[in-house]
Amino acid sequence: MLKKFVGDKAFYRMVLMIAVPIMIQNGFTNFVNMLDNLMVGRIGTDEMNGVAIVNQLIFVFNLSIFGGLSGAGIFTSQFHGSGNKEGVKSVFRVKLIISAVILIVGVAVLWFLQEPLIGLFLNEGGETGDPVATMNFAKQYLAIMLIGLLPFSINQCYISTLRELGQTVAPMKTGVLAVVINLVFNYILIFGKLGPVQIMEPMGVRGAAIATVLSRIVECVTIVVWTNHHAEEYSFAKKIFKGWHIPKALAIDVTKKGIPLLVNEFLWSSAKTVISQCLSLRGLAVVGALNITNTVYNVFNVVFIALGSSVAIVVGKLLGAGKMKEARDTDNKMIAFSVVSCVALALLMAVIAPFFPKIYNTTQEVHSMATTFILIVALLMPVHAFNHAAYFTLRSGGKTFITMLFDSCFIWVVSVPCAFLLTRFTDLPIIPIYFACEAVELIKSVLGFFFVRSDKWMQNIVAETETEEVQMQAAES
Repeated sequence: MLKKFVGDKAFYRMVLMIAVPIMIQNGFTNFVNMLDNLMVGRIGTDEMNGVAIVNQLIFVFNLSIFGGLSGAGIFTSQFHGSGNKEGVKSVFRVKLIISAVILIVGVAVLWFLQEPLIGLFLNEGGETGDPVATMNFAKQYLAIMLIGLLPFSINQCYISTLRELGQTVAPMKTGVLAVVINLVFNYILIFGKLGPVQIMEPMGVRGAAIATVLSRIVECVTIVVWTNHHAEEYSFAKKIFKGWHIPKALAIDVTKKGIPLLVNEFLWSSAKTVISQCLSLRGLAVVGALNITNTVYNVFNVVFIALGSSVAIVVGKLLGAGKMKEARDTDNKMIAFSVVSCVALALLMAVIAPFFPKIYNTTQEVHSMATTFILIVALLMPVHAFNHAAYFTLRSGGKTFITMLFDSCFIWVVSVPCAFLLTRFTDLPIIPIYFACEAVELIKSVLGFFFVRSDKWMQNIVAETETEEVQMQAAES
């Protein structure tokens, strides 16, 4: 029984070769984001809350890009498994179109609806925060951050394709370069200092936004140049705009598989935003505590995030090669590895819970609330790890509709009503409400177990597409 969930050394070496660079990139990025957050948090509570609210809104955009590209990415992994390079190039072109559409819609919504969207989070309560000041800081930050959405979108098209082809080191290196630039310029621009020397007027939240946009531009330019320099090996980027062509059958299939994932990520991220807004009804102190909790959690969750992405890459490639039994066995072991790894991380996160919030220059109310929030998410981290791996398992086989039911439908049907009803129709304190909203993930784990166990997710979707293309070419000739 144990052999079903435990691999040999060669297995873990293979998984870690893919996952570790993703962990390093995401870990380094999240660590620097944590330092950025701490820098803004050192200025004051209103600044921290303003930045946190805007980042919550941009989070919806970022995951919409991720979801839009994920549907196409299923085909990249399986085309790679079948050795179809032209298929990979066509999918990359689809990704560029998808990201352009999401970018236009996202910028328009965030710009024209910024005040009502930010205002949803500005609820008085407790002793913490000034809603008017928070609104002003949020608008300053958002106006600059919108510029960075273009390079972010282009960058995601490139790094997602490279990862799906098994190249995780190059995105890691460019990501590390970007976060170093972000960190250095954050300190200079936020505080106006170069080391201990004051060299300019502090820019506060605007400085934080400028540093982030600059880092995204550098990361985008670097990965595009690197990929084109290695175009012989990664031919999807070679003459990508010359003879632009996307096979009709592929476009239809990507649309069928991609729309549920795009809708899923939009619905899931917007649901997380709605839950945060519901919790914020208990006061601005909750906004600050959630910001601190999410900041430290994002540093610790890089393991199951990277292993989930690895499931999509490894299992998707095996499915594309028609190795169904091996795909099932590999998936079992990767899910088990992710869950067990996160047990140790959860314990470490619980240890630092009482100390981390004290780094922020905010009130005791926020410090105490954040400590409890961190303990709650640490307790449930292995559950999140299983759910994340189950999500990517379903996605690897192209079962995007079931994926949507499992992910976004669950959060809207269960998690959002839980937060909405408890915050609006009860007098419960915020701590039991937050615990209840997090603990419903246990129900999702039960559903994920049965979905993965069913084996219905195991299918080779590119074989059907390639057959259709051959038939169409024969008919044309």
